[in-house]
Amino acid sequence: MNSKRIYPRSGDKETIYLKSVITNPNIIIGDYTIYNDFVTDPTKFEQNNVLYHYPVNNDKLIVGKYCSIACGVKFMFTSGNHKITSLSTYPFPIFYEEWKLNGCDITNAWDNNGDIVIGNDVWIGYEAVIMQGVHIGDGAIIGTRAVVTKDVPPYTIVGGIPAKEIRKRFPEDVIAKLIKLKWWNWDDVTVEKNLQNIMSGNINLIEEL
Repeated sequence: MNSKRIYPRSGDKETIYLKSVITNPNIIIGDYTIYNDFVTDPTKFEQNNVLYHYPVNNDKLIVGKYCSIACGVKFMFTSGNHKITSLSTYPFPIFYEEWKLNGCDITNAWDNNGDIVIGNDVWIGYEAVIMQGVHIGDGAIIGTRAVVTKDVPPYTIVGGIPAKEIRKRFPEDVIAKLIKLKWWNWDDVTVEKNLQNIMSGNINLIEEL
């Protein structure tokens, strides 16, 4: 196992370990999280998938370990907003030179809803959009082309525009065990030891070293 490589599969240039190509300090990606893109170069994730992420806001994209991000997923950040408490949605502060405004007040052009935080073992489907300030819990699944405007609880499947809960992935007692287990924090040897049970859903047979 080597989470630091870019391409984890021989001959596959569409799927990458995302952490290995990130240069922006405000984008934090966990080990073994993958991104697949069959349309464009997946190594251009920062430019193509993280939108309106301007340094002036200091907001962050934080993604946990072992996540699966499908082609075309977009993370929409603060500067894609327009201020709705103003009488006009027009972003006057951006054009401070034109309107003789204070250039230090540029962030008044939008509402800042904060970081996007994605838990561990989250699957985000094709062309889903995650809006600013959203937190997605561990083990959640985001449906194809969903627009996620609100937080998603752990191990919950959501879909639609705006995204709504479809169902829980497991019974509540199993979810509670998984949240306590936090298998994604194990070292590679322990994950490998338990891999068959993880893949087959045998939570009662999992053993942490």
